[in-house]
Amino acid sequence: MINNIEDEIREMVSKILEVPVEELAPGVDFFKDLNVDSLKAIEIVAAFEKKYRIIVPEDDIPKIRNLGQLIEYTKNITS
Repeated sequence: MINNIEDEIREMVSKILEVPVEELAPGVDFFKDLNVDSLKAIEIVAAFEKKYRIIVPEDDIPKIRNLGQLIEYTKNITS
């Protein structure tokens, strides 16, 4: 089941950023490596919140800088 969550998150982020799934390695920094701006970051968080029916506290948003961190965050919330 964890792999399904990872695949879902990777697909979701890929679509939002319009980046091929293969380029979304867990450690690729959204801001430095993929040039994500604040609007795209908000779009990722909004999609994430809607998909998993959660609210990400504002203090946590800057801590999620790559796919690996987003996946870990999801595992912690959904477990």
